[in-house]
Amino acid sequence: MSNLTITVDSQTLKKARLRAIEQGTSVNSVLRDFLEAYAGLRSERTKALQELIALSRNSDSRRGGRVWCRNDLHQRD
Repeated sequence: MSNLTITVDSQTLKKARLRAIEQGTSVNSVLRDFLEAYAGLRSERTKALQELIALSRNSDSRRGGRVWCRNDLHQRD
């Protein structure tokens, strides 16, 4: 991953940091998301995520009618 340095007014950065905190994120994350969308990468990521979700919904993970619960998966003998 590459680093990017930008110049921005200190008051703008302060307000952006406060807004990011309110949204539970960071200015860095907001800028990264924006640049990915600007570069056209977000649509590719969204498409890949949608395909993954569709695969998981269509998977036959309940073979034999058994539904696994957490205790079954972590049972110690």
